[in-house]
Amino acid sequence: MAEATTPHALTTNVHDTALIFEGGGMRAAYTAPVVATLLEAGIHADFVAGISAGSSNTVNYVSRDPARAKHSFVDLVEDPQFGGIRSFLRGDGYFNAHYIYEQSGYPGCSLPLDWETFRADPAEIRVGSFNATRGRRVWFTKRDMPDIAAVGATVRASSTLPILMPPVVIDGEIYVDGALGDDGGIPLDAAEIAGYERFLVVLTRPRGYVKKPASRGLLRLLRRRFPALPSIVEGVARRPERYNATRARLFELEREGRAQVFVPEHLTIANTETRLDRLESTYRAGWDQAQRELPRWRDFLGV
Repeated sequence: MAEATTPHALTTNVHDTALIFEGGGMRAAYTAPVVATLLEAGIHADFVAGISAGSSNTVNYVSRDPARAKHSFVDLVEDPQFGGIRSFLRGDGYFNAHYIYEQSGYPGCSLPLDWETFRADPAEIRVGSFNATRGRRVWFTKRDMPDIAAVGATVRASSTLPILMPPVVIDGEIYVDGALGDDGGIPLDAAEIAGYERFLVVLTRPRGYVKKPASRGLLRLLRRRFPALPSIVEGVARRPERYNATRARLFELEREGRAQVFVPEHLTIANTETRLDRLESTYRAGWDQAQRELPRWRDFLGV
């Protein structure tokens, strides 16, 4: 993993196309190689947006650290503090989010962030979370991340899966996974609001995937778990419709030639996968696909 350094002036070379990362928990083991491939090819976008696991990909891309991209979704599961059923039962979450996002990123820890490079990269970023107190999507920018602690809290707020992980409190308000927002978990709208009309989009579901409605059992569980936060139940209930609509729009943009969409070809793991061998093979599959698609991305981006 790259050591934190004070970099020379950093530049970008993709000025008219937004880079967008979908979430998906540990399915991001397949898309982390896209981060590594872009970085190793010297492709640096002006605008990057991510939600949930996509927010980790965003931070790793902007800190220009391909090794951290892999470590975040593969090797970190070997850390005894990463999570699991014992972590869940003691209230820390199936994924120990406080450790993963708010402790491991410091120098000398298991997932150190190259803070100087992250700060120096001129790219704009958007990290999407859902403010459950107010019932609305929130976009965090670099201005909201003045130090490593703030980066960790922001990514955690974007990535906190209700029930599997305890909600995050920021300035007295409760945040959960950004996928409960208007776009269903693919931050296309953040890029469009910023004025972009061309997109390189990294998805974590197969091309033919259609999200099914949330089960009644899940909604009942959420009501019991969050009786004072009905926005969480509403967000989960409405997510399939929103998610499917965003994907449909993306594929229409692809047909119009305004988007390049990375869609996993051989993804066989769930968002809660923690077996190292499965994550390693998933990363290799994602790497192979990204390498095959790289020439097409270069043509689309003009780099």
